Amino acid sequence: MSKKKLNSLEDLGGFVFSTNTDFEFNQNKEKETLPPSQQYLEALFSKKGRAGKTVTVIRGFVGNEIDLKALAKLLKTKCGVGGSVKDFEIIIQGNYRDKIMDILKREGYNVKRIGG
Repeated sequence: MSKKKLNSLEDLGGFVFSTNTDFEFNQNKEKETLPPSQQYLEALFSKKGRAGKTVTVIRGFVGNEIDLKALAKLLKTKCGVGGSVKDFEIIIQGNYRDKIMDILKREGYNVKRIGG
């Protein structure tokens, strides 16, 4: 069995090593989700690294991952398509930017169109 090669500090699982004896490790740093009226989201298209397939990416969400996944589920259900959440970005399969922007505006979010 081979060992996994560590390419970056993120591969350590998010733990911080310190030689400081007064260091207190607080793992429960959940971000508090801002209300929709204080959120400033960006909607854009992307094809990079997706074999030429177009996806709609929503980024800029401030909050915890549970609320982000709930918002992604709402968007996927309303558009009737698949998608995922990765690196605090919502990725929706297909060209649905205008429809997603309308849905987010109705939910009270501030949305900005990025790119063509």
